Amino acid sequence: MHIQRSRSRLSFRKRRRRSGGCVSILFSIVVLGGVGFVGWLWINRIVNGPSTSGSNTNLMASAQNAFDRGDLTGAISLTRQILITQPDDVDALRLLTRSLVYRSYSEYNRGGDQQTALDAATQAVNRAPTNLNFLEIQAFALQAAGQPNDAADAAQRVLKANPSDSLARTALALAYGSAGAHEAAMRESLQAVQSANATNALDALRALAITYSDTGSYDDAIHTVEQAIGLNGNLVTLYFERAQYALQVGDTDSATVAYFEVLTHDSTNVKARLRLCELSSLMRERDQAIQYCQDVTKRAPSWSEGWYRLGMEYFLQGDFKQAQDDLHQCSTLQVMQNVAIPDRRFECWYIQGQAAEIRGDCPSLIATYNEFRAMAADDQIEQKWTYPPEGPPECAKK
Repeated sequence: MHIQRSRSRLSFRKRRRRSGGCVSILFSIVVLGGVGFVGWLWINRIVNGPSTSGSNTNLMASAQNAFDRGDLTGAISLTRQILITQPDDVDALRLLTRSLVYRSYSEYNRGGDQQTALDAATQAVNRAPTNLNFLEIQAFALQAAGQPNDAADAAQRVLKANPSDSLARTALALAYGSAGAHEAAMRESLQAVQSANATNALDALRALAITYSDTGSYDDAIHTVEQAIGLNGNLVTLYFERAQYALQVGDTDSATVAYFEVLTHDSTNVKARLRLCELSSLMRERDQAIQYCQDVTKRAPSWSEGWYRLGMEYFLQGDFKQAQDDLHQCSTLQVMQNVAIPDRRFECWYIQGQAAEIRGDCPSLIATYNEFRAMAADDQIEQKWTYPPEGPPECAKK
């Protein structure tokens, strides 16, 4: 056999070194560089997490989903996370503000949410005073916080530049309604509904329902709020308002159903239980009213309104000792919590006094009456409760 040297192992090695050495080294460098770059990306992702924009997009989707489910607390938490890294994210700020406003109406102890919403919107406006998106959000927060004049001013500035801004027009309608300008509120509400997009339609319909109610068109209010419920049946605020409109036309059955809808979505809701207590009292279902109000005082022992309603129920039933005790708890809580005198529920004093007078409990009656007189001396209040200079007649005889 003849050996062909050109194909021998020796000649093969020689030829490979001559033609492929540089390419092999370059290929190795490229491979190592690629592996290193991928490794760097992997380590960077672990340390820094995914990109901010992608993360916030996911958070925003989750926040909107939470709002749609009626989980306003979840929506608030998620939008706040977005605003930490992107404080000028308009969509997140808008959803945060709306969630806070709607939550403020949903429970007895959420009134502070209105100021929180206003603070967030105002901070954004202060950073960018010419940003109309921030201004419309601030207008919506202002009307919820009970500042209709400022809300109208902010909304009108937005509408001057962009007449089709539905949220600004909704805020303007609600501001007009709060100020008693119901014809203007109706005009703006109708226009807000016509110009609303998918995001703002619920707010516009709710504003229109409120306007119908303010003008005495309760059937229209019911129909309109039911349209809003059709857009999102998980917001308990809408059921509270649905019940309110039903009561205006004497439909206690529909009101009861609406309050139970609240409890279906929020089984621990105290405000709904108080409303059911009031409704049961209205229908003279005294035992049921007592049961609901007792549940309120157990779940919210620091809420003076619950003690007032419970005390009134006992008073109406003729249990004056229990009425006196519960109404005393109501008056004591208001003093302890430093409720401003004009904002106090004075029935907790003078119905308590009536119960004491009926029972002949003069020491308690005189103490309660003197406390009321001290409040009346400090502030101008509408309620009147007066005895002769010598004090309650029955007690003066003793």
